[in-house]
Amino acid sequence: MSIIAWLVLGLIAGFIASKIVNKTGEGLILDIVLGIAGAIVGGFLATRFLGQSDVTGLNIYSIFVATIGAIIVLLIYHLVFRRRTL
Repeated sequence: MSIIAWLVLGLIAGFIASKIVNKTGEGLILDIVLGIAGAIVGGFLATRFLGQSDVTGLNIYSIFVATIGAIIVLLIYHLVFRRRTL
């Protein structure tokens, strides 16, 4: 995939994951970064544990895989960085 496709996929996945996890976005840049990290994590989990293909492009399956990965990344992000402020 091209860099532009990764950015668009990361933005979509990060936005969806942010809305699912905490109902508000984390900001445009952080949503993209978490979404791209989620695409990588989701692709790794899909190939290792489910025997499926990883992120292949801008399609529904790739958005689903990237969003699941972004939710995992976002939950870990909240566990690490939200506890420091308490």
